[in-house]
Amino acid sequence: MGKKIPMWQCVLVLVLMMCFLMWGILKDSGGEAHIGLILSACAAGIVAVANGWKWAFIEQGICSAINRSMQACLILAIVGAMIASWTVGGVVPSMMYFGIKVIAPSIFLFTACILCAIVSLATGSSWSTAGSMGVALIGVGTALGFSSVMTAGAVVSGAYFGDKMSPLSDTTNLAPAVAGSNLFDHIKHMIYTTGPSLIVALIAYLVMGFMHSGSADADTSQIDLILGFITDNFKVGIIYLIPPVFVIVAVALKLPAIPSLLGGVFLGVPFMLMQGTAVTDLMNILNNGYEVAGTGDPVLDELAGLLSCKGLQGMFWTISLILCAMSFGGIVDCTGIMGTLAGALLKVAKGRGGLVLATAISCLFINATCCDQYLAIILPGRMFKEAFEDMHLAPKNLSRCLEDVGTITSNFFPWNTCGATMRSFLGVGSGYIPYAVLNWFNPLVSIFYGYTGITMVKMTDEEYQKVLERREAERQQAMKAMEA
Repeated sequence: MGKKIPMWQCVLVLVLMMCFLMWGILKDSGGEAHIGLILSACAAGIVAVANGWKWAFIEQGICSAINRSMQACLILAIVGAMIASWTVGGVVPSMMYFGIKVIAPSIFLFTACILCAIVSLATGSSWSTAGSMGVALIGVGTALGFSSVMTAGAVVSGAYFGDKMSPLSDTTNLAPAVAGSNLFDHIKHMIYTTGPSLIVALIAYLVMGFMHSGSADADTSQIDLILGFITDNFKVGIIYLIPPVFVIVAVALKLPAIPSLLGGVFLGVPFMLMQGTAVTDLMNILNNGYEVAGTGDPVLDELAGLLSCKGLQGMFWTISLILCAMSFGGIVDCTGIMGTLAGALLKVAKGRGGLVLATAISCLFINATCCDQYLAIILPGRMFKEAFEDMHLAPKNLSRCLEDVGTITSNFFPWNTCGATMRSFLGVGSGYIPYAVLNWFNPLVSIFYGYTGITMVKMTDEEYQKVLERREAERQQAMKAMEA
Protein backbone atom coordinates (compact mmCIF):
# COMPACT_ATOMS: atom_id res chain seq x y z
CA MET A 1 0.00 0.00 0.00
CA GLY A 2 1.12 3.54 -0.64
CA LYS A 3 1.31 6.54 1.64
CA LYS A 4 -1.60 8.76 2.60
CA ILE A 5 -2.37 11.13 -0.25
CA PRO A 6 -2.16 14.80 0.83
CA MET A 7 -5.39 16.79 1.03
CA TRP A 8 -4.33 19.21 -1.70
CA GLN A 9 -3.84 16.33 -4.14
CA CYS A 10 -7.24 14.86 -3.19
CA VAL A 11 -8.82 18.23 -3.89
CA LEU A 12 -6.89 18.40 -7.18
CA VAL A 13 -8.40 15.07 -8.25
CA LEU A 14 -11.87 16.37 -7.38
CA VAL A 15 -11.33 19.62 -9.28
CA LEU A 16 -10.00 17.77 -12.33
CA MET A 17 -13.03 15.48 -12.25
CA MET A 18 -15.37 18.49 -12.21
CA CYS A 19 -13.50 20.08 -15.11
CA PHE A 20 -13.54 16.90 -17.22
CA LEU A 21 -17.22 16.27 -16.56
CA MET A 22 -18.33 19.85 -17.11
CA TRP A 23 -16.37 19.99 -20.35
CA GLY A 24 -17.81 16.67 -21.55
CA ILE A 25 -21.40 17.51 -20.62
CA LEU A 26 -21.58 21.25 -21.34
CA LYS A 27 -18.93 21.97 -23.97
CA ASP A 28 -18.51 18.80 -26.00
CA SER A 29 -21.17 18.37 -28.70
CA GLY A 30 -21.93 14.85 -27.54
CA GLY A 31 -22.84 15.95 -24.03
CA GLU A 32 -21.53 12.71 -22.50
CA ALA A 33 -19.95 12.03 -19.10
CA HIS A 34 -18.34 8.68 -19.91
CA ILE A 35 -14.97 9.87 -21.24
CA GLY A 36 -14.81 12.56 -18.56
CA LEU A 37 -15.12 9.82 -15.93
CA ILE A 38 -12.40 7.75 -17.60
CA LEU A 39 -10.09 10.79 -17.68
CA SER A 40 -10.94 11.41 -14.02
CA ALA A 41 -10.03 7.83 -13.21
CA CYS A 42 -6.72 8.30 -15.06
CA ALA A 43 -5.97 11.45 -13.06
CA ALA A 44 -6.77 9.68 -9.78
CA GLY A 45 -4.64 6.71 -10.81
CA ILE A 46 -1.65 8.93 -11.65
CA VAL A 47 -1.90 10.71 -8.29
CA ALA A 48 -2.16 7.37 -6.49
CA VAL A 49 0.84 5.82 -8.29
CA ALA A 50 2.86 8.96 -7.62
CA ASN A 51 2.22 8.37 -3.92
CA GLY A 52 3.46 4.78 -4.02
CA TRP A 53 0.25 2.84 -4.59
CA LYS A 54 0.75 -0.34 -6.66
CA TRP A 55 -1.25 -0.76 -9.85
CA ALA A 56 -2.35 -4.27 -8.87
CA PHE A 57 -3.96 -2.85 -5.73
CA ILE A 58 -5.62 -0.04 -7.70
CA GLU A 59 -6.95 -2.50 -10.27
CA GLN A 60 -8.37 -4.64 -7.51
CA GLY A 61 -10.12 -1.59 -6.14
CA ILE A 62 -11.67 -0.89 -9.55
CA CYS A 63 -12.86 -4.49 -9.94
CA SER A 64 -14.29 -4.54 -6.42
CA ALA A 65 -16.27 -1.36 -7.06
CA ILE A 66 -17.61 -2.68 -10.37
CA ASN A 67 -18.51 -5.99 -8.74
CA ARG A 68 -20.64 -4.15 -6.18
CA SER A 69 -22.66 -2.60 -9.00
CA MET A 70 -23.24 -5.78 -10.98
CA GLN A 71 -26.68 -6.55 -9.52
CA ALA A 72 -27.84 -3.07 -10.53
CA CYS A 73 -26.44 -3.62 -14.04
CA LEU A 74 -28.29 -6.93 -14.34
CA ILE A 75 -31.51 -5.36 -13.12
CA LEU A 76 -31.13 -2.44 -15.53
CA ALA A 77 -30.77 -4.88 -18.44
CA ILE A 78 -33.89 -6.75 -17.31
CA VAL A 79 -35.77 -3.48 -16.88
CA GLY A 80 -34.94 -2.54 -20.47
CA ALA A 81 -36.62 -5.72 -21.67
CA MET A 82 -39.51 -5.16 -19.25
CA ILE A 83 -40.20 -1.66 -20.56
CA ALA A 84 -40.32 -3.10 -24.09
CA SER A 85 -42.62 -5.90 -22.96
CA TRP A 86 -44.96 -3.57 -21.08
CA THR A 87 -45.05 -0.84 -23.72
CA VAL A 88 -45.65 -3.06 -26.75
CA GLY A 89 -48.00 -5.22 -24.65
CA GLY A 90 -50.27 -2.26 -23.94
CA VAL A 91 -49.48 -2.09 -20.22
CA VAL A 92 -47.91 1.39 -20.27
CA PRO A 93 -50.46 2.77 -22.79
CA SER A 94 -53.33 1.48 -20.62
CA MET A 95 -51.90 3.13 -17.52
CA MET A 96 -51.55 6.38 -19.40
CA TYR A 97 -55.05 6.14 -20.90
CA PHE A 98 -56.86 5.53 -17.62
CA GLY A 99 -54.74 8.17 -15.91
CA ILE A 100 -55.71 10.80 -18.49
CA LYS A 101 -59.41 9.92 -18.22
CA VAL A 102 -59.58 11.12 -14.60
CA ILE A 103 -58.46 14.68 -15.40
CA ALA A 104 -60.81 17.49 -14.25
CA PRO A 105 -60.29 21.28 -14.70
CA SER A 106 -61.23 22.15 -11.09
CA ILE A 107 -58.40 19.97 -9.70
CA PHE A 108 -56.03 20.27 -12.64
CA LEU A 109 -52.69 20.70 -10.78
CA PHE A 110 -53.56 17.87 -8.38
CA THR A 111 -54.52 15.65 -11.32
CA ALA A 112 -51.45 16.63 -13.34
CA CYS A 113 -49.17 15.57 -10.49
CA ILE A 114 -51.00 12.26 -10.02
CA LEU A 115 -51.07 11.63 -13.76
CA CYS A 116 -47.32 12.19 -14.15
CA ALA A 117 -46.67 10.03 -11.09
CA ILE A 118 -48.63 7.17 -12.68
CA VAL A 119 -46.83 7.45 -16.02
CA SER A 120 -43.42 7.79 -14.35
CA LEU A 121 -44.12 4.78 -12.13
CA ALA A 122 -45.02 2.81 -15.25
CA THR A 123 -41.97 3.88 -17.26
CA GLY A 124 -39.41 4.61 -14.54
CA SER A 125 -38.44 7.78 -16.39
CA SER A 126 -39.02 11.39 -15.37
CA TRP A 127 -37.54 12.56 -18.68
CA SER A 128 -39.99 10.60 -20.83
CA THR A 129 -42.90 11.65 -18.64
CA ALA A 130 -42.05 15.34 -18.80
CA GLY A 131 -41.22 15.17 -22.50
CA SER A 132 -44.59 13.72 -23.48
CA MET A 133 -47.30 13.95 -20.85
CA GLY A 134 -45.72 17.09 -19.41
CA VAL A 135 -45.73 18.86 -22.77
CA ALA A 136 -49.43 18.08 -23.23
CA LEU A 137 -50.31 19.18 -19.70
CA ILE A 138 -48.51 22.53 -20.17
CA GLY A 139 -50.80 23.23 -23.11
CA VAL A 140 -53.92 22.09 -21.27
CA GLY A 141 -52.95 24.09 -18.17
CA THR A 142 -52.51 27.23 -20.24
CA ALA A 143 -55.97 26.70 -21.76
CA LEU A 144 -57.39 26.30 -18.24
CA GLY A 145 -55.82 29.55 -17.03
CA PHE A 146 -52.81 28.19 -15.12
CA SER A 147 -49.34 29.69 -15.54
CA SER A 148 -46.81 27.44 -17.24
CA VAL A 149 -44.48 27.46 -14.22
CA MET A 150 -47.26 26.21 -11.92
CA THR A 151 -48.12 23.37 -14.29
CA ALA A 152 -44.44 22.57 -14.79
CA GLY A 153 -43.95 22.34 -11.01
CA ALA A 154 -46.79 19.81 -10.72
CA VAL A 155 -45.44 17.84 -13.68
CA VAL A 156 -41.91 17.70 -12.26
CA SER A 157 -43.15 16.68 -8.79
CA GLY A 158 -45.16 13.80 -10.21
CA ALA A 159 -42.48 12.76 -12.67
CA TYR A 160 -39.79 12.60 -9.99
CA PHE A 161 -42.06 10.74 -7.57
CA GLY A 162 -42.24 7.90 -10.09
CA ASP A 163 -38.56 8.23 -10.94
CA LYS A 164 -37.77 7.62 -7.27
CA MET A 165 -40.31 4.92 -6.48
CA SER A 166 -40.46 2.81 -9.65
CA PRO A 167 -38.41 -0.43 -9.76
CA LEU A 168 -37.99 0.37 -13.47
CA SER A 169 -35.99 3.53 -12.74
CA ASP A 170 -32.21 3.39 -13.16
CA THR A 171 -31.59 5.68 -10.18
CA THR A 172 -33.86 3.54 -8.00
CA ASN A 173 -31.66 0.56 -8.86
CA LEU A 174 -28.40 2.49 -8.66
CA ALA A 175 -28.85 3.92 -5.13
CA PRO A 176 -29.24 0.57 -3.31
CA ALA A 177 -26.43 -0.92 -5.39
CA VAL A 178 -24.05 1.81 -4.23
CA ALA A 179 -25.23 1.72 -0.60
CA GLY A 180 -25.37 -2.07 -0.34
CA SER A 181 -29.10 -2.39 0.32
CA ASN A 182 -31.86 -4.42 -1.36
CA LEU A 183 -33.94 -2.88 -4.17
CA PHE A 184 -37.34 -3.59 -2.67
CA ASP A 185 -36.22 -2.71 0.88
CA HIS A 186 -34.97 0.58 -0.57
CA ILE A 187 -38.30 1.34 -2.27
CA LYS A 188 -40.34 0.55 0.84
CA HIS A 189 -38.01 2.62 3.04
CA MET A 190 -38.45 5.63 0.73
CA ILE A 191 -42.20 5.58 1.37
CA TYR A 192 -41.54 7.20 4.77
CA THR A 193 -39.97 10.28 3.19
CA THR A 194 -41.46 10.39 -0.31
CA GLY A 195 -44.99 9.54 0.82
CA PRO A 196 -45.41 12.53 3.17
CA SER A 197 -43.68 14.76 0.62
CA LEU A 198 -46.19 13.73 -2.06
CA ILE A 199 -49.12 14.31 0.31
CA VAL A 200 -47.86 17.82 1.13
CA ALA A 201 -47.35 18.51 -2.59
CA LEU A 202 -50.85 17.31 -3.48
CA ILE A 203 -52.42 19.46 -0.75
CA ALA A 204 -50.48 22.45 -2.08
CA TYR A 205 -51.69 21.73 -5.62
CA LEU A 206 -55.29 21.47 -4.43
CA VAL A 207 -55.00 24.87 -2.76
CA MET A 208 -53.29 26.40 -5.80
CA GLY A 209 -55.81 24.74 -8.09
CA PHE A 210 -58.83 26.14 -6.30
CA MET A 211 -57.20 29.57 -6.18
CA HIS A 212 -56.34 29.59 -9.90
CA SER A 213 -58.89 27.21 -11.37
CA GLY A 214 -60.04 28.00 -14.87
CA SER A 215 -63.33 27.47 -16.61
CA ALA A 216 -64.74 23.94 -16.76
CA ASP A 217 -65.64 24.64 -20.38
CA ALA A 218 -62.02 25.28 -21.36
CA ASP A 219 -60.60 23.56 -24.42
CA THR A 220 -59.39 20.03 -23.64
CA SER A 221 -58.98 18.98 -27.27
CA GLN A 222 -55.32 18.07 -26.70
CA ILE A 223 -56.36 15.47 -24.13
CA ASP A 224 -58.87 13.98 -26.61
CA LEU A 225 -56.13 13.99 -29.24
CA ILE A 226 -53.77 12.07 -26.94
CA LEU A 227 -56.45 9.52 -25.98
CA GLY A 228 -57.23 8.95 -29.64
CA PHE A 229 -53.56 8.47 -30.48
CA ILE A 230 -53.18 5.85 -27.73
CA THR A 231 -56.26 3.87 -28.80
CA ASP A 232 -55.26 4.10 -32.47
CA ASN A 233 -51.92 2.43 -31.72
CA PHE A 234 -52.75 0.08 -28.84
CA LYS A 235 -55.56 -1.92 -27.32
CA VAL A 236 -56.23 -0.67 -23.79
CA GLY A 237 -58.07 -2.29 -20.92
CA ILE A 238 -57.97 -3.16 -17.23
CA ILE A 239 -56.61 -6.62 -18.02
CA TYR A 240 -53.36 -5.05 -19.24
CA LEU A 241 -52.59 -3.87 -15.70
CA ILE A 242 -51.86 -7.43 -14.50
CA PRO A 243 -48.03 -7.23 -14.96
CA PRO A 244 -47.54 -4.09 -12.79
CA VAL A 245 -49.89 -5.57 -10.17
CA PHE A 246 -47.65 -8.65 -10.13
CA VAL A 247 -44.54 -6.52 -9.54
CA ILE A 248 -46.29 -4.57 -6.76
CA VAL A 249 -47.29 -7.84 -5.07
CA ALA A 250 -43.72 -9.11 -5.45
CA VAL A 251 -42.47 -5.97 -3.69
CA ALA A 252 -44.96 -6.51 -0.86
CA LEU A 253 -43.96 -10.17 -0.48
CA LYS A 254 -40.24 -9.33 -0.40
CA LEU A 255 -39.44 -11.60 -3.34
CA PRO A 256 -35.92 -11.28 -4.85
CA ALA A 257 -35.70 -8.41 -7.32
CA ILE A 258 -34.22 -10.19 -10.35
CA PRO A 259 -36.70 -13.12 -10.49
CA SER A 260 -39.60 -10.74 -9.79
CA LEU A 261 -38.64 -8.37 -12.59
CA LEU A 262 -38.05 -11.28 -14.97
CA GLY A 263 -41.55 -12.44 -14.09
CA GLY A 264 -42.78 -8.97 -15.04
CA VAL A 265 -41.04 -9.29 -18.43
CA PHE A 266 -42.55 -12.67 -19.22
CA LEU A 267 -46.02 -11.67 -18.02
CA GLY A 268 -45.96 -8.91 -20.61
CA VAL A 269 -45.29 -11.33 -23.49
CA PRO A 270 -48.87 -12.74 -23.77
CA PHE A 271 -50.16 -9.16 -23.89
CA MET A 272 -47.71 -8.40 -26.70
CA LEU A 273 -49.34 -11.22 -28.66
CA MET A 274 -52.79 -9.81 -27.82
CA GLN A 275 -51.67 -6.52 -29.37
CA GLY A 276 -50.94 -8.35 -32.62
CA THR A 277 -47.17 -8.74 -32.27
CA ALA A 278 -45.84 -11.66 -34.32
CA VAL A 279 -44.18 -14.48 -32.39
CA THR A 280 -41.11 -14.12 -34.58
CA ASP A 281 -40.72 -10.47 -33.46
CA LEU A 282 -40.88 -11.03 -29.70
CA MET A 283 -37.16 -11.56 -29.01
CA ASN A 284 -36.12 -8.73 -31.30
CA ILE A 285 -38.48 -6.28 -29.56
CA LEU A 286 -37.37 -7.33 -26.07
CA ASN A 287 -33.75 -6.87 -27.12
CA ASN A 288 -33.88 -3.85 -29.44
CA GLY A 289 -37.20 -2.20 -28.61
CA TYR A 290 -40.00 -0.80 -30.74
CA GLU A 291 -40.73 2.56 -32.33
CA VAL A 292 -44.15 4.20 -32.68
CA ALA A 293 -44.48 6.37 -35.78
CA GLY A 294 -45.10 10.08 -35.27
CA THR A 295 -47.79 12.14 -36.97
CA GLY A 296 -46.12 15.51 -37.44
CA ASP A 297 -47.97 17.01 -34.48
CA PRO A 298 -45.38 18.11 -31.85
CA VAL A 299 -47.40 16.82 -28.88
CA LEU A 300 -48.21 13.49 -30.52
CA ASP A 301 -44.62 13.09 -31.70
CA GLU A 302 -43.44 13.50 -28.10
CA LEU A 303 -46.08 10.95 -27.04
CA ALA A 304 -44.89 8.58 -29.77
CA GLY A 305 -41.41 8.91 -28.29
CA LEU A 306 -42.71 7.87 -24.86
CA LEU A 307 -44.59 4.92 -26.33
CA SER A 308 -41.43 3.84 -28.13
CA CYS A 309 -38.79 1.84 -26.27
CA LYS A 310 -35.21 0.68 -26.75
CA GLY A 311 -35.35 -2.72 -25.05
CA LEU A 312 -32.47 -4.40 -23.27
CA GLN A 313 -29.85 -2.77 -25.50
CA GLY A 314 -31.17 0.69 -24.63
CA MET A 315 -29.97 0.28 -21.05
CA PHE A 316 -26.31 -0.16 -21.90
CA TRP A 317 -25.68 3.61 -22.04
CA THR A 318 -26.54 3.76 -18.34
CA ILE A 319 -24.73 0.52 -17.57
CA SER A 320 -21.55 1.79 -19.25
CA LEU A 321 -21.84 5.06 -17.30
CA ILE A 322 -22.04 3.05 -14.07
CA LEU A 323 -18.93 1.07 -15.05
CA CYS A 324 -17.01 4.28 -15.83
CA ALA A 325 -18.14 5.95 -12.60
CA MET A 326 -17.33 2.87 -10.53
CA SER A 327 -13.84 2.77 -12.05
CA PHE A 328 -13.21 6.30 -10.80
CA GLY A 329 -14.97 5.55 -7.52
CA GLY A 330 -12.97 2.38 -6.99
CA ILE A 331 -9.66 4.23 -7.33
CA VAL A 332 -10.51 7.15 -5.04
CA ASP A 333 -12.00 4.69 -2.56
CA CYS A 334 -9.23 2.09 -2.28
CA THR A 335 -6.41 4.68 -2.27
CA GLY A 336 -8.01 6.76 0.48
CA ILE A 337 -8.73 9.86 -1.64
CA MET A 338 -12.43 9.65 -0.97
CA GLY A 339 -11.81 8.84 2.67
CA THR A 340 -9.72 11.97 3.08
CA LEU A 341 -12.39 14.16 1.47
CA ALA A 342 -15.17 12.49 3.44
CA GLY A 343 -13.16 12.81 6.63
CA ALA A 344 -12.89 16.57 6.16
CA LEU A 345 -16.66 16.83 5.77
CA LEU A 346 -17.35 14.39 8.59
CA LYS A 347 -15.33 16.54 10.99
CA VAL A 348 -18.17 19.05 10.91
CA ALA A 349 -20.89 16.36 10.73
CA LYS A 350 -21.71 15.52 14.32
CA GLY A 351 -23.91 12.54 15.07
CA ARG A 352 -26.56 10.84 12.97
CA GLY A 353 -28.26 14.07 11.91
CA GLY A 354 -24.98 15.66 10.90
CA LEU A 355 -24.12 12.58 8.83
CA VAL A 356 -27.42 12.73 6.95
CA LEU A 357 -27.00 16.49 6.45
CA ALA A 358 -23.44 16.00 5.15
CA THR A 359 -24.67 13.34 2.72
CA ALA A 360 -27.47 15.63 1.52
CA ILE A 361 -25.10 18.58 1.03
CA SER A 362 -22.70 16.34 -0.92
CA CYS A 363 -25.50 15.15 -3.24
CA LEU A 364 -26.62 18.73 -3.83
CA PHE A 365 -23.04 19.92 -4.40
CA ILE A 366 -22.28 17.19 -6.93
CA ASN A 367 -25.55 17.85 -8.78
CA ALA A 368 -24.48 21.49 -9.05
CA THR A 369 -20.85 20.90 -9.99
CA CYS A 370 -20.75 17.58 -11.83
CA CYS A 371 -24.01 18.12 -13.72
CA ASP A 372 -25.24 14.53 -13.43
CA GLN A 373 -27.64 12.83 -11.00
CA TYR A 374 -25.91 9.47 -11.35
CA LEU A 375 -22.71 10.92 -9.93
CA ALA A 376 -24.73 12.64 -7.19
CA ILE A 377 -25.75 9.14 -6.09
CA ILE A 378 -22.57 7.19 -6.74
CA LEU A 379 -19.93 9.49 -5.23
CA PRO A 380 -21.65 10.41 -1.91
CA GLY A 381 -22.74 6.77 -1.64
CA ARG A 382 -19.13 5.64 -1.77
CA MET A 383 -17.98 8.49 0.48
CA PHE A 384 -20.39 7.89 3.37
CA LYS A 385 -21.07 4.13 3.20
CA GLU A 386 -18.60 3.25 5.96
CA ALA A 387 -19.70 6.20 8.11
CA PHE A 388 -23.29 4.94 8.05
CA GLU A 389 -22.04 1.44 8.86
CA ASP A 390 -19.91 2.72 11.75
CA MET A 391 -23.07 4.26 13.25
CA HIS A 392 -24.78 0.87 12.84
CA LEU A 393 -27.28 2.40 10.39
CA ALA A 394 -28.81 -0.03 7.90
CA PRO A 395 -27.72 0.50 4.26
CA LYS A 396 -31.28 1.41 3.23
CA ASN A 397 -30.95 4.62 5.25
CA LEU A 398 -28.07 5.73 3.04
CA SER A 399 -29.72 4.63 -0.21
CA ARG A 400 -32.87 6.55 0.76
CA CYS A 401 -30.90 9.69 1.55
CA LEU A 402 -29.06 9.46 -1.79
CA GLU A 403 -32.36 9.43 -3.68
CA ASP A 404 -34.06 11.97 -1.40
CA VAL A 405 -31.48 14.52 -2.48
CA GLY A 406 -29.37 13.16 -5.36
CA THR A 407 -32.30 12.20 -7.60
CA ILE A 408 -34.79 14.84 -6.49
CA THR A 409 -32.61 17.98 -6.78
CA SER A 410 -30.92 17.12 -10.08
CA ASN A 411 -33.36 19.30 -12.04
CA PHE A 412 -32.76 22.43 -9.93
CA PHE A 413 -29.64 23.46 -11.85
CA PRO A 414 -30.03 24.60 -15.49
CA TRP A 415 -26.58 23.24 -16.39
CA ASN A 416 -27.31 19.81 -14.93
CA THR A 417 -28.41 17.30 -17.57
CA CYS A 418 -31.76 16.85 -15.79
CA GLY A 419 -32.26 20.57 -15.30
CA ALA A 420 -31.55 21.37 -18.93
CA THR A 421 -33.86 18.57 -20.07
CA MET A 422 -36.81 19.65 -17.90
CA ARG A 423 -36.53 23.28 -18.97
CA SER A 424 -36.25 22.28 -22.62
CA PHE A 425 -39.19 19.87 -22.57
CA LEU A 426 -41.55 22.11 -20.62
CA GLY A 427 -40.50 25.42 -22.15
CA VAL A 428 -40.04 27.19 -18.81
CA GLY A 429 -37.22 28.78 -16.85
CA SER A 430 -36.22 28.13 -13.26
CA GLY A 431 -39.39 29.81 -12.03
CA TYR A 432 -41.05 26.39 -11.74
CA ILE A 433 -38.82 25.31 -8.82
CA PRO A 434 -40.98 26.84 -6.02
CA TYR A 435 -43.97 24.96 -7.49
CA ALA A 436 -42.08 21.64 -7.63
CA VAL A 437 -43.13 21.10 -4.02
CA LEU A 438 -42.13 17.45 -3.74
CA ASN A 439 -38.62 18.13 -5.02
CA TRP A 440 -37.65 20.73 -2.40
CA PHE A 441 -39.73 19.35 0.48
CA ASN A 442 -38.47 15.76 0.24
CA PRO A 443 -34.82 16.61 1.14
CA LEU A 444 -36.05 18.57 4.18
CA VAL A 445 -38.02 15.55 5.39
CA SER A 446 -34.95 13.34 4.97
CA ILE A 447 -32.75 15.70 6.99
CA PHE A 448 -35.46 16.03 9.67
CA TYR A 449 -35.61 12.25 10.02
CA GLY A 450 -31.84 12.17 10.32
CA TYR A 451 -31.84 14.50 13.33
CA THR A 452 -34.93 13.01 15.02
CA GLY A 453 -34.16 9.36 14.28
CA ILE A 454 -37.61 8.74 12.78
CA THR A 455 -37.49 5.61 10.55
CA MET A 456 -33.66 5.54 10.78
CA VAL A 457 -33.31 1.76 11.01
CA LYS A 458 -30.36 0.29 12.93
CA MET A 459 -28.42 -2.81 11.89
CA THR A 460 -28.69 -5.87 14.09
CA ASP A 461 -25.53 -7.19 15.77
CA GLU A 462 -25.45 -10.01 13.24
CA GLU A 463 -25.68 -7.59 10.33
CA TYR A 464 -22.92 -5.41 11.74
CA GLN A 465 -20.73 -8.47 12.24
CA LYS A 466 -21.20 -9.33 8.57
CA VAL A 467 -20.10 -5.79 7.71
CA LEU A 468 -16.89 -6.26 9.70
CA GLU A 469 -16.29 -9.64 8.06
CA ARG A 470 -16.83 -8.10 4.61
CA ARG A 471 -14.36 -5.30 5.34
CA GLU A 472 -11.76 -7.79 6.55
CA ALA A 473 -12.28 -9.98 3.47
CA GLU A 474 -11.85 -6.95 1.21
CA ARG A 475 -8.70 -5.95 3.09
CA GLN A 476 -7.23 -9.44 2.76
CA GLN A 477 -8.14 -9.56 -0.91
CA ALA A 478 -6.48 -6.20 -1.50
CA MET A 479 -3.35 -7.31 0.35
CA LYS A 480 -3.10 -10.44 -1.81
CA ALA A 481 -3.49 -8.35 -4.93
CA MET A 482 -0.75 -6.00 -3.76
CA GLU A 483 1.60 -8.90 -3.00
CA ALA A 484 0.93 -10.37 -6.42
